[in-house]
Parts: sequence; C-alpha cells; structure tokens
Amino acid sequence: MKRIGVVLGSREATPLEFWVGVEGLLRLDDLVLVEGFHPQVGRVRYFGMVDHVAKVHEGESYDTDTFLAVEGKIPVSLAYVAHVSVTRILPEEFFPPDPGSPVYLAEGEALELALYYEAMRNQRGSTKLPAGLLKNGEVAYLNLEFLNGVKGGHVNISGISGVAAKTSYATFLLKSLLESGVLEDAHQARVLLFNVKGEDLFFLDKPNARLTEEARRAYQRLGLPATPFGSVAFLAPPKKEGYVPDLDSRLEGVRAYHWDLVQFCQRGLLPFLFADRGLMTNLGFLVQHLTEKLRHLAEGQRGPHLLVGDWPREDLPEEVSFDALGKVRLRSFSDLVRYLEYKLLGPETGEGEGDKAWTARQAKGTLEAFVRRLRASVENVAHLVRGDRPGNPPDPLSGEAQVHVVDLAKLSPQAQMFVVGSLLKDLFERKERGRYRGRVFVVLDELNKYAPREEESPIKDVLLDIAERGRSLGVILIGAQQTASEVERRVVGNAAIRVVGRLDAAEAERPEYRYLPASFRQRALILPQGAVILHQPEIPVPLLVHFPFPAWATKREEVLEDNSAEALRRELFG
Repeated sequence: MKRIGVVLGSREATPLEFWVGVEGLLRLDDLVLVEGFHPQVGRVRYFGMVDHVAKVHEGESYDTDTFLAVEGKIPVSLAYVAHVSVTRILPEEFFPPDPGSPVYLAEGEALELALYYEAMRNQRGSTKLPAGLLKNGEVAYLNLEFLNGVKGGHVNISGISGVAAKTSYATFLLKSLLESGVLEDAHQARVLLFNVKGEDLFFLDKPNARLTEEARRAYQRLGLPATPFGSVAFLAPPKKEGYVPDLDSRLEGVRAYHWDLVQFCQRGLLPFLFADRGLMTNLGFLVQHLTEKLRHLAEGQRGPHLLVGDWPREDLPEEVSFDALGKVRLRSFSDLVRYLEYKLLGPETGEGEGDKAWTARQAKGTLEAFVRRLRASVENVAHLVRGDRPGNPPDPLSGEAQVHVVDLAKLSPQAQMFVVGSLLKDLFERKERGRYRGRVFVVLDELNKYAPREEESPIKDVLLDIAERGRSLGVILIGAQQTASEVERRVVGNAAIRVVGRLDAAEAERPEYRYLPASFRQRALILPQGAVILHQPEIPVPLLVHFPFPAWATKREEVLEDNSAEALRRELFG
C-alpha cells in the first residue's frame, strides 16, 4: 500500500472523522486506510473518504505575509491537509486513531472493504452492478439488490436540463443492467423508455461515430460491450394528417401508435385526459362514473369503431354512419365526444335533459364544465384515439424487442399526460395480474410534470402506486427531473438509488438534497457532463462517478452508418 500521510495531532481525531497531514497527493473523493492498535482490542482498521482538502502557510500572521513568504523574507511552512469522513471500522471498535498513524491510499481489497463491495453478494453470486468509474479509475458499483426490488428499488436522477446528462446516465445504467451479466434474468427484463424531448433516443440501436478509444477502454474496464442496444422497438405518435410516425430524423424501423375507441373505453382511459382531478371534486366523481359507463358500453365489442344504440337519428351529426343492425358507428374521438355531450346535456336544440343514468345527477354546471374540457381535448388527442383502424398502442410486455422507446416530444402536454398515464396503468395492472414474470424498468424524465408535489391527478396516482408497490411486482421506476423539490415526496423518497448531476445553486440548498454532505452539494454546482454523484443505502458516503460517452448514437449526426467504410477511412486518413 502507498503511504500518503499521517493522522494529524494538531486537530482532534475521532472514530468518525480525522485530519491527515498529506505527504504526496491526496484529492477529494480519494479513499484511505489507517491502522490503529489498542492493547485491549488489537488491530483496528479505519476506512474513509476525503471530503475536504486545503493548503495553508504556517507562520503567517497577516494576509500580506504571503508576499513576504514568496520573496523568502519570512520563514513559513506549507501545510497540506485533508479531512477524512470514516465510512467503515473493522472490527467495529469505536475509539480514535492515534496521531502520527500512517495513512495509506485504499486500493484493491482495502478499496472494496471501504465501499462495502464484499457485502454485495447473494446465494447466486455477486450483486455488484457497474455504475461508473471512480476518480482513481476503479469501478464504482451499485448493489443490484437495492435496484431490482429485492432490498429496495427505483432510481431518481436530478439535474439541470442539457448539462446534467440525466438521460445519458439513465441509458448507461440500462446498458449495465441488461448486459453486465449481474442481473440474472436480464434476458426477461423489459424497458419502457419515454422520449420526452427531441429525437435523441431514436438511435439507441446505431453505433456512435464519435466514440473514442478512451471511451472504449472505459467500457472494457466496466466489463460492458462498447456497442449500441441490440433489441429496440421505436414507437411514435402518428401525424394528425395521415398515419405515418411524426418524426423528422428517423422513419425506418419506427411504428406509429394509437388506441382505438373500444380500447379507450374498455381500458378506462378517460381519466387521463383530466390532469387536475383534485381541483373539482364533483368533476372527478363524474369522470369516474363516465369511465365505468364507457367500459360497460364497450363490453364485448372488438372495435376499432364503437357501436351505440341509443342515439336517435334526428339528433345525429351528418357524418355518423350505421352498422348492419342499425346501431350508430362512432368512427373518431370527436364522434365519441359528441355522443357524450348528447348523453349529458341532451339534444343540440336545447330541448330536454341529459340521460340521468349518465349524468350521475350532477349539476348542469359540472356537466357543462366536463363537456368543455372534453371538447378542448379533441385537437390534442384525436389522432391518438381513433375509430378508423384497429388500435396499436405501445406494448413493452409483448414482442421480441427488449427496449421500447415511446416518443412524446411533439405531443401537447395533455396528450403526453394521456400517453404516459395510459401505458403505465396498463403495464402495472398486467404485472399485478401476473401477465409477465420478468422485471420491467420504466424510464421517465420530467417527473415534476407527471407527479407534482402539490397537485393531484390520475397519473400521479399510478406513479405513486409504482413507487410504493412496484418493486414487489418487479416494476422499477428510473425517474428524472430538473428539480426534485417539485416532485411528490413519496415518489422521490421511495427511490433507493439517488443520482445528482449538475444542480442549480438554489435547488442544491433544498431539503431534498440534505442527504449529501455540504462539500458534495457545492460540487454539484460545477459538475461536468459525464460525472454524477451517486448515493446508495449501503455506503454511508456519496460517490462521485464518471461514466463513458454513449456507445450508441444520440442524434442523427453521430450515427455510424457503415462500420466497414469507417474502418477504411481511419486506415487511409488516420
């Protein structure tokens, strides 16, 4: 082991922290080892992490003495000191180390003991999941059992958009989960990955032309292949006109998705058009009532259009058609809206009243408020809920693809809410019924939009269910947001693994980050891309880890179209 200094006697040393007089180079995040001895106990080893380093001239009394010291006019000594927070004591005998005890850099076995890596095992073998690289180049690990639901579950990632690399780290973590060999049933795992901005995630299956040799070595060090994801399905909403995926940079291999009217009714998706359920109690009750009425109406139907038999011909819009038995055929979401309007408010002539079985005896003002909101949703979701073709919603639990990328970027906020809520509800219910045995990892950015701290909504209810019961069912949420302070506490609090990228100064002082020591909160303000602060239950201190540049393209310009052509170009031109 390499000696790096001694325990200082000029400052108090305790079993939990001490200061080191540095002889060589000691940096923030370095791990150290000190051996102590007591006649009644024997040898005790202290493992710790450096969380503060400083240099000072000893012998100076005034600030201006520094100029005299530089000129050699007054005698001074340069003190290089470091503060160490103890992470572990073996055996657990809590007496302080002796001043003057040698301090060593923790390497090899000592490093594993300092970070509890030797405890990351179960009956099947190692549970050490590669999570990045430490400053010294050693691999940083997560205990898989705190991620896959055995001892804990869920990951929460915070950081400023664009510089915190939230999505980059989430996809790197997925790569480690699926291809490191640590997750025993990785071949059964499925991923639902929501693309919330741009089209960066639509090239996960393409090699990155900008991948450097240094990054390749980092992947090798981590035990991961420097390759793109091999089994990916891409899904995007259709354009409002026609039925092609609404994407700009990629069309090949992308499937348009939508729900048909019967699926919309049978699956009870109406509430996900109303994100502010808690604002109006009566409206919320009406939405739930109508959801059940529509479910009953669609019972036994196969779609894609919805058949209704209680809409008099004299009140029908001109474009509505009939089936062979004379039932009204609803062929679009706007048709469904007009049908509900008729059932709640009566004929357009204003004569008569709505159907009391549908109105649930709500006041006319509540019924009109509901109809207004439903009318307003037609522009946003009519291309997602249709009656002109069989439904084709995303289904991450079927098919051969392991990763399902579902695009939301160009959708309106209401449509985004609808898609996210509908997919998560269906996924969670199927897992509850035991329809799929493998684990499902859900990656969702902008959690503050879908599970806000102060507001209530059906989508927030689903996310809370996943956060609180998901790990027992094998549903793991990898959630991200710019500001954890704006996300429902129970969603963040149930995440066993917490990751922090670059933070805003005001956000870093919020109580949600108090689990980080002050030095880490300060460093979060200047973290570069490719570096995150990682906190997990088993290790008492956070770890600053670096993760390699993506091996998969993150935009069209990075796509390596032809590996052989690229290899020839390098050979000819270097």
